[in-house]
Amino acid sequence: MQVWPGEAYPLGATYDGAGTNFAVFTEAADRVELCLLHDDGSETAVELRESDAFVRHAYVPGVMPGQRYGFRVHGPYDPGRGLRCNSAKLLLDPYAKAVSGTVRWGEEVYGYHFGAPERRNDLDSAPHTMTSVVINPYFDWGDDRPPRTGYHHTVIYEAHVKGLTMRHPGLPEELRGTYAALAHPAILEHLTTLGVTALELMPVHQFVHDHRLADLGLNNYWGYNTIGFFAPHNAYASWGDRGQQVLEFKSAVRALHQAGIEVILDVVYNHTAEGNHLGPTLSFKGIDNPSYYRLTDDRRYYMDTTGTGNSLLMRSPHVLQLIMDSLRYWVTEMHVDGFRFDLAATLARQFHEVDRLSSFFDLVQQDPVVSQVKLIAEPWDVGEGGYQVGNFPPLWTEWNGKYRDTVRDLWRGEPRALAEFASRLTGSSDLYQDDGRRPLASINFVTCHDGFTLHDLVSYNDKHNQANGEDGRDGESHNRSWNCGIEGETDDPGVLGLRARQMRNFVATLMLSQGVPMISHGDEFARTQQGNNNAYCQDNELAWVRWPSDEDDGELLAFTRAMARLRKEHPVLRRRRFFHGRPVEGTHDALSDIAWFTPEGGEMTQRDWDSARASALTVFLNGNAISEPGPRGERVTDDSFLLMFNASPGPLEFLVPVDHGRQWQVVVDTARPVGVPPGGGAKVGAGDRITLPDRSLTVLQRPA
Repeated sequence: MQVWPGEAYPLGATYDGAGTNFAVFTEAADRVELCLLHDDGSETAVELRESDAFVRHAYVPGVMPGQRYGFRVHGPYDPGRGLRCNSAKLLLDPYAKAVSGTVRWGEEVYGYHFGAPERRNDLDSAPHTMTSVVINPYFDWGDDRPPRTGYHHTVIYEAHVKGLTMRHPGLPEELRGTYAALAHPAILEHLTTLGVTALELMPVHQFVHDHRLADLGLNNYWGYNTIGFFAPHNAYASWGDRGQQVLEFKSAVRALHQAGIEVILDVVYNHTAEGNHLGPTLSFKGIDNPSYYRLTDDRRYYMDTTGTGNSLLMRSPHVLQLIMDSLRYWVTEMHVDGFRFDLAATLARQFHEVDRLSSFFDLVQQDPVVSQVKLIAEPWDVGEGGYQVGNFPPLWTEWNGKYRDTVRDLWRGEPRALAEFASRLTGSSDLYQDDGRRPLASINFVTCHDGFTLHDLVSYNDKHNQANGEDGRDGESHNRSWNCGIEGETDDPGVLGLRARQMRNFVATLMLSQGVPMISHGDEFARTQQGNNNAYCQDNELAWVRWPSDEDDGELLAFTRAMARLRKEHPVLRRRRFFHGRPVEGTHDALSDIAWFTPEGGEMTQRDWDSARASALTVFLNGNAISEPGPRGERVTDDSFLLMFNASPGPLEFLVPVDHGRQWQVVVDTARPVGVPPGGGAKVGAGDRITLPDRSLTVLQRPA
């Protein structure tokens, strides 16, 4: 076999039509072997003799796409110094663009013996581990262009590739649970008619099913256990894992773009699947453990701010390069439109504290590719000082956990929730205005993959996670949920009616709030996980979306579509700047852009806001006082709205404020199964009184 020197850049395996260049960084190794794997189980070893700046490299003519390979790293095995090299372990390429196979759990994939953790394990892992794959990078994108949807027009739909598509009756059996299913007309039609503009996919980077879960007969369903930051997860491919998963993912992105839908990836750059000092040796740990991971003063152990056993070393230039190279690859080669960063506070821990001036943020800010896509932070981790909602740099948007908590508190009847609810409804200026951000920095959500579904939020007070095999210890215990009087499933019509109304309240509140709404898949037709609020390991019908088949589900779906349509049609519901709370200059309107009223029609006072029992209010949104201009500098005007919230346990009479419009029409009424009758609801005038049933929301509209 011919072996040429090759190049140190780019890292990974790069096919050029005649052969493949291989390059891998390791400062810890004495020697690195590239192992080309054959279908009969044998392998051909090629030593990477060239080294530039600790990058070992070689070019091998004749190595074609589909070739499986791995690395064997010879070097010191000295855990006390943080070094865990072991040539008996076949290692994944950190830059692998595709991965074949799965891990077959056993002592062979660990660097130590189970009965003696201090003793090096020289069992060969090759027959038991995943392998890297050389890919052909060519793909005919045609005239694909990113939709580039502005945040003020964005509606995000968080979904799991398998969970969303596995039970869809309109999909061919062979496509269910795959990337190809996302491109199917049945899925595209559902998303577009729902008003979705961005599909946020739960992890699709290659991940590993944990050994512990495998022993329990479970899987890591959610996928927050990454081992390959460049490779699409191979189990979601419908027709092979020798690079076919790359083509299938690209095809799905192209189809979604043609439907006007952006693709956002939920990415996990805070840790890897290799766990702590007792975890397996699959890639980074055996290539250069101290360069990739945060180690404690005792170098045998790992710093863990993620709750998974390890955290990547965010002050390492090689880790930062890996992350930035991965992000750019997914934008430039896979055409994705943005990222949601799991446990993003860990990415800001250059040393110990979360630091918004960390190198990671500097790199993102100046990168001409990554800085131009949607960047969404999950602004917390499990480390000290990890809750950082409102503290990310101006380029970033955030999952607004305070929005979720406050909206849940209001509708379940928690005292003293009204004042904070007003802030969350109007874009959380207390969190985002002081650093130059706008309402669109707030990604608003009531539910997501982590926690109760919308149906379960109004059906369970307590988590029911027995199926996870952890004796109920896992999952959040304080869910801010309310079961409406009965725990779990019931046939009581009064309870069912209240639960349906509460779900409509949450959907309506989400779509009426300033910021960017995010829907969790299946909530639009009330999917349930039977009270399991941590279905991370439930790769089965408990967590897969059950598509609607009865009238109750259809009503909620129709209501959700109507609320998304109302939001889309009215810019006053999705403003790009914060409200002023006063008349806006140049609009020739003496009324404030927003005003707050008690149910009796008087303007809210500080005493009203501070009342522990306050649970109802009216909000006036002035469509004639929008301060931000249109895309060509034109003045934007809209209809005006009165939002009436009654979160109290009994019916309340609301007076329509005087001096804010003479004639109004009911356009949303969550006390009705479908929100409003066809053609709109009743007409009311200034000074009229209308009664809102307990725990309901009504919206009145006045034409501009």
